[in-house]
Amino acid sequence: MSTPTPTEHVDVAVIGAGFGGLGCALRLAERGASVALYETLNYPGGCASTFTRHRCRFESGATLFSGFGEGQLMARWIAEHDLPVEVEFIDPPVVLRTPDFELAIPHDKQAFIDQLCALPGAPVEAIRRFFAAQGEVADTLWALLSDPDLLPPFGPGGLLGHLKRVPRYLPLLRIMGRPLEVVLRRYGVADFAPLRITLDALCQITVQAGVAEAEAPFALSTVDYPFQGTGHVRGGVGVLAQGLCDAVARLGGQVRMPDRVKGLRFEGGRWHITSRRGALTADRVVANLLPQNVRDLLDLCPGERPALDELAARVETGWGAVMLYLVVEDHGGLRPSAHHIEIVQDPAAPLIEGNHLFCSVSAADEERAPEGGRTVTVSTHVPLAPLLAADDQAAQIEGIQQKMRAGLDRFAPELRGPHLRREMTASPRTFERFTGRYGGYVGGIPRRAGLSNYAGLWPSPVAPGLYLVGDTVFPGQSTLATALGGYKLAEHLMGR
Repeated sequence: MSTPTPTEHVDVAVIGAGFGGLGCALRLAERGASVALYETLNYPGGCASTFTRHRCRFESGATLFSGFGEGQLMARWIAEHDLPVEVEFIDPPVVLRTPDFELAIPHDKQAFIDQLCALPGAPVEAIRRFFAAQGEVADTLWALLSDPDLLPPFGPGGLLGHLKRVPRYLPLLRIMGRPLEVVLRRYGVADFAPLRITLDALCQITVQAGVAEAEAPFALSTVDYPFQGTGHVRGGVGVLAQGLCDAVARLGGQVRMPDRVKGLRFEGGRWHITSRRGALTADRVVANLLPQNVRDLLDLCPGERPALDELAARVETGWGAVMLYLVVEDHGGLRPSAHHIEIVQDPAAPLIEGNHLFCSVSAADEERAPEGGRTVTVSTHVPLAPLLAADDQAAQIEGIQQKMRAGLDRFAPELRGPHLRREMTASPRTFERFTGRYGGYVGGIPRRAGLSNYAGLWPSPVAPGLYLVGDTVFPGQSTLATALGGYKLAEHLMGR
């Protein structure tokens, strides 16, 4: 690609090719805007990317990916842009392993409920009442993710659609600002360990908060995550990210990768962007970055932009990730398809720092590692602010990784022992170095109970013509949510 000149100008510059930036850039290009998409790395996806080391391809984070169901955003983009992306709907998407039980979470929600009800000591009627109420909330909120016209900002059609749904929204008012724990107790299922542990683990990897803290409407909707177009992208989610990048380029957008943005300056009614490979100007800037990184690009000190400061403070209540990247030989103990294993070593302890593991295993026929190898990404949450403040960070991380290895040895021995060919480790510092995210924070702002979760639903600039997108702004976490946020922000910008 040619080096940009200072006189080059675009309608919108998008900084960061995570799924929020990709969603925004693609929708802008679809609508005919001139757009430049910057990415520091030489591959797209950000924290949801696929990277190559030692001739092996790993998912950067162990997670589930959604949005591939009929009519959902990812499926629409794959079809409309003829992306070379193959999605496999693995069943079950997740198997949960604990000291007391193993539970396969299938694609079929009713089968999952029946499986819970069949467990010893299950309060069957209470479970069914809980899921009836949960289903109403989930159906209401997932409908918004399936129809971007209903997400803010919306026009007259979206407003009419919401008015028609008012009766469905009324039950949400009773639980807004309350933790999921309150709802579980209301229905008499809070002490049924298999259900509580399953929900605790699922909430931790989706809304980034456990049952005792998670904002009830968000948590109840995320219970349906395994049942809502959840699939595995063959070759890694990076295949999808690259496909979206290529679609932007085919529509006339500029994809500047790798090209790190070094500075932003607003002058003369335009944004001046300085990057490693040159400079350009833009009417608008969309930053798929953490607010701390945006402050740095603007050369601001805390206190100069209160909107950025408030978001930055909320980010710092969140998480980093400690990782193991494994290569294991293919053998009879592994399912042939891609699959996910979730481990809770001690259900009575917090689901952090190696006590809770999420493992993503590649398929046998994906050829993600040479000579019949399979790649595995294993992650655990770590409260990041206290870790960054500690004098013995390296020792703490090594202790967490040792606990992760012990958990795999006990609960997923098929991923360790004689089958293990290679192990690489990663920490928040690794994420910061590769993705550029301040401190290595991942996962966005935890959806802890409180009405503050419903602030900022409408796109709002943090500086004239400068907007954030990604996991720190509505609708929040997951590749689907961040891509939808980017899509809706693009609609907002085109409307302006």
